[in-house]
Amino acid sequence: MQKRQLGKSGLEVSALGFGCMGLSFGLGPATEKEEAIKVIRAAVEGGVTFFDTAEVYGPLVNEELVGEALAPFRGKVVIATKFGFKANPADGDKWNALDSRPEHIKEVAEASLKRLKVDALDLFYQHRVDLEVPIEETAGAVKELIKEGKVKHFGMSEASAKTIRRAHAVQPVAALQSEYSLWWREPEKEILPTLEELGIGFVPFSPLGKGFLTGAIDETTTFPGNDIRNSIPRFNAEARKANQRVVDTLGRIADDKHATHAQVALAWLLAQKPWIVPIPGTTKLHRLEENLGAANVELSVQDLKDIQSAFSGIEVQGERYPEALQKMVNR
Repeated sequence: MQKRQLGKSGLEVSALGFGCMGLSFGLGPATEKEEAIKVIRAAVEGGVTFFDTAEVYGPLVNEELVGEALAPFRGKVVIATKFGFKANPADGDKWNALDSRPEHIKEVAEASLKRLKVDALDLFYQHRVDLEVPIEETAGAVKELIKEGKVKHFGMSEASAKTIRRAHAVQPVAALQSEYSLWWREPEKEILPTLEELGIGFVPFSPLGKGFLTGAIDETTTFPGNDIRNSIPRFNAEARKANQRVVDTLGRIADDKHATHAQVALAWLLAQKPWIVPIPGTTKLHRLEENLGAANVELSVQDLKDIQSAFSGIEVQGERYPEALQKMVNR
């Protein structure tokens, strides 16, 4: 697989990464450990060198899984993880409170190093901006960790252009991770121009719309009780019915390219900027193979114009987060 540079950071990764969250958390029951390890290692065999996790996924168990699965590949892969959430005693100890105080960041870094079984964190993202802590203090804490050799690169997630600039002035931001796909194009307004100006890489999560863009989900689909899509407005039955137009349009384009829905959706992201690295996740080996095939789908300038035209009249229905989480983005 081809490699890409995440902005001007010097961090080189495979053109497609792998999002590990769904193996442990969020999208239905956790995958059995040995099977999850098999999927992660198959991604390595397929050329993936960039893996994404976070302490909150599980919580904690996803980092442990990734650490074990990638232990044989130390020095050959890049592992990104995140800090910024903590258990909330006021809400049954659910991990939905924010904490980006410098002392907390350093505690998380030490714990993540142990769970991931590494000497340094390749890419350490602030998971969500904490309004209680000036971003300069957060960036400064990561800067100290970089000086100590415990972190190699600083990242942010779902931050506004203004906040990215403030953080970048203290410690250069290597990458921003935020949602971006054919059904969420908000980053094109301010985020992408800011990243290009500052030389920051972009890592789109949910590049397949949490599965919706694969064509495998429709208004009749039911999700397991612990699946986060049950609480996302964009995934209620009415919204899914309205948004079927997105999938149908993508399907027609995919047929013309002799590719799948997922492959065209990922190829479209890859074609936007050379410093964009999507991180699709999956629990299934055949889906992994399909996703990796997107790297071989070439979209011409005319193809991109046709996709732009086809999607220009489509207005996606429903917010992408429940209200509480929606308040944590773009700030």
